[in-house]
Amino acid sequence: MNPWIIALIVVIAAGLWVGGVRIVKQYERGVVLRFGRLVGVRGPGFNVIIPFVDRMTRVSLRIVTTVLEPQEVITRDNVTVRADAVVYFMVIEPIKAVINVENYREAIIQLALTTLRSVLGQSDLDELLAHRDQINLRLRQIIDEQSEAPWGVRATLVEVKDVLLPEAMQRAMARQAESEREKRAKVIHAEGERAAAETLAEAAAVIQTQPAALQLRYLQTMVEMAGERNTTIIPLTVDIVNALAGRVPGGQTPPRPPAQ
Repeated sequence: MNPWIIALIVVIAAGLWVGGVRIVKQYERGVVLRFGRLVGVRGPGFNVIIPFVDRMTRVSLRIVTTVLEPQEVITRDNVTVRADAVVYFMVIEPIKAVINVENYREAIIQLALTTLRSVLGQSDLDELLAHRDQINLRLRQIIDEQSEAPWGVRATLVEVKDVLLPEAMQRAMARQAESEREKRAKVIHAEGERAAAETLAEAAAVIQTQPAALQLRYLQTMVEMAGERNTTIIPLTVDIVNALAGRVPGGQTPPRPPAQ
């Protein structure tokens, strides 16, 4: 046989061999179609397929992170907000991800966008701000129900990143928070005044029954006033104070003369 023909056959055979070799990585799976018909799934490592007959599609099993573009949503209490989210998903069934959907990544993104608008539109603003974990759980459950069984794609986590409120709403909420703080401050101040009044009333009752206690309190006040050097003190006894106040030593006011 002509050596050129032999060399040509060897080159063709080598090309067919090289064209039929596929390397599948550890985090991938290869879905093989033969004449357009499903053959099976190839695992990681060295794989050989029939050139021009088989076609292998590699599918990554790693978690994919996708940031959803901000969406303007009207909440249930008619407040317009602008919210964005991040979706973490992964392929759990490579055959479904290749056979049942043309582009599973684009499909899961569009599904997440529509679900985000739907769930936020059914929630109140207070729920969106205070109970975001419940909204995230509801988003993931809805996406899983529509993507895991038919597409073989599972949403492992869905998180609402940021919620932007209109400026008018932000100012109103700031005024409300300021009013709440002022209300708490006034209540605390009133409670302190009441406690101080009750304590003073109890102290006055004790001093009224013990005249010596009143004298000691008077002397203590004089000592405190004497600490200031520019203060002139005129000592007065309790009897003089009572007389100036129009009271008798027994602690009772004198009787008024009868009216003419």
